[in-house]
Amino acid sequence: MMKAFRVWLRPLDYEHLVCVDGMENALWLLDRLAESFVFRSAKPISQDKGSSLCSFQVPGNSMLPVGKLQKLLATMPEVTLLSVAAAN
Repeated sequence: MMKAFRVWLRPLDYEHLVCVDGMENALWLLDRLAESFVFRSAKPISQDKGSSLCSFQVPGNSMLPVGKLQKLLATMPEVTLLSVAAAN
């Protein structure tokens, strides 16, 4: 079993932004999510310069509302789902 890693989820207009601690973890998580729902990331995984944080986007629609995605992430023992502070 892999070591637990941190994940932040931010709903956007038509997508969900998924931020992950580490590129390897981001790739693993994207594969797991793609197995659960038939989709591909709307954009390639990007990595913040000078940081281990990576992000990718998941299409948000009636098939995958943010609450359902949160519940799915919460069931994965490898994922530590963290809250995102509201932007001003």
